[in-house]
Formats: sequence, structure tokens, C-alpha cells
Amino acid sequence: MIWEKRWFQFTILMILAFIWGSSFILMKIGMKSFSSDQAAALRILLASLALLPIAVSQIKKLQWKDLKSLLIAGFIGSFFPAFLFMKSETRIDSSLAGMLNSLTPVFTLIVGLLFHRMAFRRMQIVGLSIGLAGATGLILAGNGFHIGTINSYALYIVLATFFYAISINQIKSKLSHLSGVQVTSFSFLFIGPVALIYLLTTNFAPVLANPGWPVHLLALATLAIVGTAFAMLLMNSLIRYLSAVAATSVTYIIPIFAIMWGLLYGENVTLLHLIFMGLILVGVYLINWKKRKSLQHS
Repeated sequence: MIWEKRWFQFTILMILAFIWGSSFILMKIGMKSFSSDQAAALRILLASLALLPIAVSQIKKLQWKDLKSLLIAGFIGSFFPAFLFMKSETRIDSSLAGMLNSLTPVFTLIVGLLFHRMAFRRMQIVGLSIGLAGATGLILAGNGFHIGTINSYALYIVLATFFYAISINQIKSKLSHLSGVQVTSFSFLFIGPVALIYLLTTNFAPVLANPGWPVHLLALATLAIVGTAFAMLLMNSLIRYLSAVAATSVTYIIPIFAIMWGLLYGENVTLLHLIFMGLILVGVYLINWKKRKSLQHS
């Protein structure tokens, strides 16, 4: 199958990096009219509606034994992170959000070691320590590095990446018998109605008062359909053919696109941000590093 080809897996990783790296700026645009919670709920609802025909067509494959894992994939892997990322971007730049997203492989390893009996190597622990040091530096840096100050909104992203790690490990260990299409469509089948119920409790009067709201809604629709529904279909399909940590290596590349869009959007990226991001990238590289065995000639 083509999914087993290394070049195809790399291509999918690059596509995902571009999509998710661009997602941060779409969040910023969407929140020009909508509140962070409204934007997050709309993102989930619209993605669920896009995936609904697929879920209905695959409904016979839905089994009771998979319910717990699908709920984890839906709420822990998509619903809560959507709200956390939107909330964080009310106070931090999209470029910084993209950098912190690189923590996902670190937490994926931690969760795998603690709860899924994942084997580990010494170099992975070294990489874990370096990655956490880089993330801590980004959180402390905020808009300017001052010892003792913490950009608390960056912690929302740290929590979101931890949730991603839980979901990815759960999908890898418990839902490998389902296709990526089935995992994605079924998980969104459960979280879509919750997003709708929440939206009905919010006030849309301030939204409609902004004449630019249709454009901002279009940005959120693009984020939902392309950056959530389509991207999760690709990611959950990729997880079947790669290790959980390797699949999350897409987050190494995301910061490049996030920084590019951030600069175009007029955001400030400092040298300290780049240094700490470099530490995260070194850390996640070491987590995935494998020593090549030398060829022995007889």
C-alpha cells in the first residue's frame, strides 16, 4: 500500500505541517469577530458536519468496545485542545504557539512510557530533558525575557499538547483495527453535538455588529474543514503506519510555517524565541534518534 512508502509518509507530514502551521493565523483572523470559545466551538461543529456523511456511511463498523477510546480521541484529542489553543492565542503570537506545539512528541513519549509500556532509550531521556528546557524558556520569555515572569497563556498550549499525546497513544494502542477515516469521523460524531449545544448558549450580537464577520467566519470554516477534518483524517491514517512519537514529528516542521505566517501578520519573533525553539527541535530529534548499526562484512 502507498501509505507504507516512506516518501509518501514524508509527503503527508509536510502537508500536515503546512496545514497546521497555517492554522494559527486562521485562529487569529476568526477571533476578530468571534470570542475564543465561540471560534473553538465553531471549529469543532463545522468539522463534525464535514465528517458526518463519512461517519454515517461507516456506522456499521462502530463497536461498543471502542466507545471509550473514541471519546478520548474526540474530547481529549480535538475538543479540549481546540478551546485551549484559541484561548492561548488571545494573548500570545501564532508563531510562539507553533513553536510550543513541538512539545507534542515529548509528551507522546512520556505518556507512552508511563501508560502504554513503550520501550525507551537513554538518548530519548536526554532529548526529553532538552525539549522541556526549551519549552520552559518559551513560556518564561513571553513578550520579553524577564526572570520570574511567566506567560501563563502559553501553558494552555502545553496542556493541549499533553492532551494530544494522550489521544495519539490511545489511537495507536487501542484503535489500530479501525482506519484513520473511521477513527476521525466517529470521534467527531460525539463531540459535534456538544459544540453545538455550547454555541447556542453564547451571545452572537457582538459578532453580528462587526461588519467583517463573514470573512472571519470563512477563516474559521477553512480552519475547520481543512485544518481539522481533513488534517485529522490524514494524521489518524498516518498513525497506523508509524510509531506514535514518529507520527507527531510533524510538529517539528509546523513552527517554520507558523513563524512565516506570523511574520507576514506583523508578529514579533525574537532571537530568544528562536533559541528556545531550537532546543525543542534538538530535543525531539534526539527522542527519535536511532543509532545506525555498522555493516559487518564477512
